[in-house]
This record gives sequence, C-alpha cells and structure tokens, in this order.
Amino acid sequence: MAIHGRYVTELTERIKVKSPSGGSSSEDADDGADAQFVQFFPKFVWAVRDFTLELKIDGRDVTDDQYLEHALSLRKGRDRKTTDYNLPRECIRNYFPARRCFVFATPTTPENMSRLETLDEDELSPSFRRVASAFCGYVFEKSSVKTVKGGLPVTGRMLGHLAKVYVDTIARGDVPCLENAVLTMAQIENEAARRDALKEYQEGMGALRFPVDMEQMSQQHRRWDSQATKTFMGRSFKDEDGQHLKALAEAIAKQYAELLCQNEAASEDFCRKLLTDLSAPMAQKMQGGFYATPGGYELYCADKDSVVAKFRSEPAKGVRAEEVLEMFLKEKSVESNSVLQADNKLSEQERKIHEQNLKATLLEQERQAEEERRVEAERTLEDERQSQEEKIRMMTERVEEEMKQQRAEADRAMECKLQEQRDLLEKGFREKAELMNQEVQILKEKSKESDNSGNLWTNAVLPVIKQGLETASSIFQYKLFKRFR
Repeated sequence: MAIHGRYVTELTERIKVKSPSGGSSSEDADDGADAQFVQFFPKFVWAVRDFTLELKIDGRDVTDDQYLEHALSLRKGRDRKTTDYNLPRECIRNYFPARRCFVFATPTTPENMSRLETLDEDELSPSFRRVASAFCGYVFEKSSVKTVKGGLPVTGRMLGHLAKVYVDTIARGDVPCLENAVLTMAQIENEAARRDALKEYQEGMGALRFPVDMEQMSQQHRRWDSQATKTFMGRSFKDEDGQHLKALAEAIAKQYAELLCQNEAASEDFCRKLLTDLSAPMAQKMQGGFYATPGGYELYCADKDSVVAKFRSEPAKGVRAEEVLEMFLKEKSVESNSVLQADNKLSEQERKIHEQNLKATLLEQERQAEEERRVEAERTLEDERQSQEEKIRMMTERVEEEMKQQRAEADRAMECKLQEQRDLLEKGFREKAELMNQEVQILKEKSKESDNSGNLWTNAVLPVIKQGLETASSIFQYKLFKRFR
C-alpha cells in the first residue's frame, strides 16, 4: 500500500508556526516547530473505499484502526529505500497522533454500481451502511471545530481573513506564518468587534425618548454597555493588552456623555416651556395690573405657589427640573419684590417677613437644584465604576478560559507525543524515540508557559488594563468638552 505524503513531509518548509523575533535567527524560531504543529492540526481520518481485501494481518483479524497502524509501521534500516518508505509515515505519525480509519466495502452489487446515485438506502450493503454510520458519527461527535492558537473557533469570516493573509504572503514569495496570520486577523476582528459593539450600544440607547430621569438613563446605559461588552468579547480575541477594550470603553463613555447632554438639554427645554405655559395667566394678570392692589402680594404668591405645585406634579420632566425651577424663581424674584413693595395693605414688618421668606424659598430651591446635580454626578460616577468592573470581569474570564484551552492543547499534544514515543520504544526504534525527547521537552515548557501566563496576567497585564480603563477619558470630561467647545 502506497502512502503519498509528499505535502506532509514539506510542511515545515511551506509554513511556519512562529515568526523570528528580536535578534533570534530563523533557525531559532523554527527550533521545535514540529512539536507545535500537532496543536493546530486536525484529527487524521483515513477513509478506505471499495475495500475488497480481508482485514487480516499475518492471518489474524484486525480492526480498521489496527489496519491503519499497520500501514504506518516503520521499517528498520538507514538505506535510501527504507528512508523514503519511512518518511511519509513518520510525518503522519508525528503530525497526526490522533488517528482513525474507516474501511468501506463496495457499497452494493456490481450490477447496481452504474445507478449508485439513484439507489435507495436499503439497497446499499449492510456492511457499507454500518461503516458509513460509524464514520458520520465520529466526524459529527468527535471531530473538533477548527481553532487558532488559544482554542478560538474559526468562523467562515475569520477563515476568509486567514486565507487572504496566506495567499498574499505566498504571492510575495514569503513563507506563511501561523502566528503572524493570527495577529493580522486579530487586528481586523477586534476592530470589527469594537464597531459592532458600539453600534449595538448606540441602537439600544437610541430607543430612549428624552427627557428621561437619571434612574432610567442609568439603567439603560448599564444594560446596553454590558451588552456591548459581551458582543465585543464574543467576537474579539488576542486583545492581550486590552487596547481595543479600552477604545470601546472610551467610545461608549463619549457616546453616553453626548446622550447625557442631549437629555439635559431636552429636560431644560421641556421644563422652560412648561413653566412658561403654566405662568402665562400670571403674566397676563401682571400686565393687567391685577396684583397692583392692596392684598395683591398675597394673590401673587398664591398664583406662584400654584404654578410651582403644578410644575412639580408634572411627570417626566427629566434631570434639570429643579435647576430650571430655580432659575424661574430667581427671575420672578424681582417681580415678586415689586409686587411686595407696592402692596399698601402690608406693614413694614410684614414686608420684611415676606422678604425673608422669599430669600428662604430661593435658598431652599437652590439647595434642591444642587441636590439634583449631586445625585446625577454620583449616579454617573457609579455608572463608570460598574462599567469598568464589568469589563475587567469579562476580560478576566476570557483570559482564564483562553489559558485553560492553551493548557489543554499543550497537554493533549504532549500526551500524544509521549504515546508515540512509547510505541516507538515498544517496536524497537529506540534512536527515533530518543530524538523525540526534545519535542516532548518543548511541549512541557509550553505547558509551563500557560501556567506562568496566569500569574503574568494577574500581576502585570490586569493592573495595566485597569489603569487604562480608569484613566480613559471620563464621562465628565466629555460632557465638559461638549458644553464648552
């Protein structure tokens, strides 16, 4: 049985796992690359069709998988013929340690082969259907989804990016590199993830109809900020320094600040118009001299209190109700004082008492307006704090999951290599088994790197990302810029 493994034997010449970095040579970068290919390659499935022989080796029955392993057995010797025979088999054994074989007999009788595509399933041979069922079950249940380094599943869109990077690299006459291709794809995907996440936030917040109170504004912001972060995390990968997450946080903060300013403006416009409408009868009375009579100040105060009461009872005024009311009362204070001074019914002592009451009312309204601003500021700060914590939590969970997958990849690759090494020793290929020690050692170091990367994330990377999010332009800075630009 011939095995055409030419392309397998040339893999390390046609593609690289890592690129040389710093002052290292390409030889240094390639050192141990063979051991890393096993982490990226799929499981090897060999489907043997139209098998007419018997599944026997040296007169004894064997399984499909045993038949494959027999076909991949190595021969002892160092002559050219033996080397050529062993080379493709060694490559398959090294690069595809997880192997399965399915032997398909002829699907039907010779006379039915000409109309194979139109046959009903029950016209196919039972043995063929049995193997086909086992084959499909294995492919659907055991075959892993294609992933890149870190265990990230590759979607059709991402595969398109990778294919373009590979083709462009080959067209330049260079050797494709898995690491560089993934980094290029990560940049594209992370930028797209950031755009998608920001768009989702904008569309979600766009459903608000201003003015709204700060509670509703805050709830919607937290909801869509969290959803946008989840969307970003679901598509992004290898954002190891958190730069794309930080950029998203800044974009959302800027958008939220813009919406806060729009809500404030809408609230001010609504409240001003409401007070203008409510106080219109007072303005007419003032022009008609209704309050320029003895006892007029009492009538004026009653009408003004009625306007304030109606204003306060009006729902959905937004976040600037108390501030606009404060400005309204200050504007009316001159008018109130003129009516007060013109009321001949009042004694001098009564006028002084009313003046003090007017000042007290203005001070109380000023206090309420300040309280309104304080509540808004505290809620905005709390929104920022929770947003940062949510992003850090999601980022930490993502990195921990990626490190877990990397450890699993390294452990799986190392176990496969160790099993292959044991098989070689059992079959007397001690020299070849000893040559695998370097590959096993590299995979062990890779596993240690995954463990150490957890400490690196906690002690070094995470604090930097936290600082980046905390020092990102805050909502207050954006609001000030918006107001005074």
